[in-house]
Amino acid sequence: MDDLHDRTLLIKAKGGLGNRMLSAICGLIFADLTGRGPVIDWRDGSYAPEGENAYPLLFDAPEGMAAPDAFDDWQGAVSPATWQGSLDVPAARMVHRHDPAAHSSARIYRRFCTDLSRLDAPQALAVFWCYLPKFARLAPHLRRDPRFARRARSAIIEDYLARYFTPNARVRAAVETEIAAMGRPHLGVHVRYTDRKVPVHRIEAALDRKLKDQPDAAIFLATDSAEIQDRFAQRYGGRMHSTDKYLAADGARLHEMFSGPDGVTKQTEAENALIDILLLSRSSHLVCSRHSTFAETAILYGAMTGRVTDIDRLNPKVVIKRTVQDYL
Repeated sequence: MDDLHDRTLLIKAKGGLGNRMLSAICGLIFADLTGRGPVIDWRDGSYAPEGENAYPLLFDAPEGMAAPDAFDDWQGAVSPATWQGSLDVPAARMVHRHDPAAHSSARIYRRFCTDLSRLDAPQALAVFWCYLPKFARLAPHLRRDPRFARRARSAIIEDYLARYFTPNARVRAAVETEIAAMGRPHLGVHVRYTDRKVPVHRIEAALDRKLKDQPDAAIFLATDSAEIQDRFAQRYGGRMHSTDKYLAADGARLHEMFSGPDGVTKQTEAENALIDILLLSRSSHLVCSRHSTFAETAILYGAMTGRVTDIDRLNPKVVIKRTVQDYL
């Protein structure tokens, strides 16, 4: 393999930013568990032109990580064999090619992901892909490994975020500029309202309760909806802040956007989403639904345990779904 790692894990992605970041961390942990060199492959066209790896555009990639296209002509065996001869193909296209009715399946990832139940796959090249993070499936391995045993899951994830997901210079500078513009502690609010609508009245009620405790706080709103942005601006006035980003009139999600107005690119809007995540992570308190991996990523970035109001914390439907998805 010349200068490439002799055992490699190619980490693919599908879906939104929070999903792919937390899923990639699962892959990075699995790479360390199996002694493989990790390669993050975000060439799927969601946050950069298709074929261009968005990961090193958005983050300061660690020195020495190979480029995913170095494996496109790989002739050896691959785990799982489904990827043989298709290592340059995005995960979403692979699902469409092999099982187009299964895009929403909670278990379809198993067809396209190396077996997470074993650490001894003999193939030199393995592919990791899951739409949602699968930390529970890695838990038995973690308990047996002295590098991870007895460490809280959140602490492990926070460590990998710091090592592999330092946002690029433009994102970091924009966050500091916005913090300075607010000029005071801020309450963070995340409202997802395109493909999944959280109960906004409950978000507002929780935020109003926090404002009684912190009446001088600014409010930072991160949302995917122009409707919600307008609603909060009318309700909270000048104390509300948000980033200047493109919100599609038709409610389309960023990673499904094929084109926007002049000057709007997928990379720029992905950077704006990262700015939102980091500003949420810097808030004195966050009001959100942790059912969204976007909010969950912000919580982990900011080590925010104890500083979160999760409106779905006691929602049995959400709790059961999250638990089941983690183990599938």
